[in-house]
Amino acid sequence: MRQFRELTVFQKMKILIVNGPNLNMLGRREPGIYGQESFLDFLPRLQSRYPDIEIDYYQSNVEGALIDKMQEAGFGDCDGIVLNAGAYTHTSVALQDCIRSLKCPVIEVHISNVHKREEFRHKSMISCACLGVICGFGLDSYRLAIEALIQGEK
Repeated sequence: MRQFRELTVFQKMKILIVNGPNLNMLGRREPGIYGQESFLDFLPRLQSRYPDIEIDYYQSNVEGALIDKMQEAGFGDCDGIVLNAGAYTHTSVALQDCIRSLKCPVIEVHISNVHKREEFRHKSMISCACLGVICGFGLDSYRLAIEALIQGEK
């Protein structure tokens, strides 16, 4: 089991949110499934809800860039990663291997309930390497993942 780092009184918990392919299109892409709000509009509300936590954000449509960023954070001073791997969820052994190698926990999130969608979305290649999976609660899935990381740190 991955460990949370020991925090001193003056250190903030650090969480990285990583979004994969096409999630830069939130608010414009299939709003009936993903909602009408962009992640960049949602992020400041999430950050203000948790002022004692440093929440950073990264998005890429490139699998290797996601792995590079997660390795950088997961071997640095990051306390947890919230990962929405998008379509790579269903295809990427490379992301699974990356998650398994990290020193910090990773929580898989999805905005939609993938189990109510196409059959190919029911299989995740990364769930087995993650601390947990949260799906189907819209953008609130990210908040729930942060809450899980906070609880895990205590």
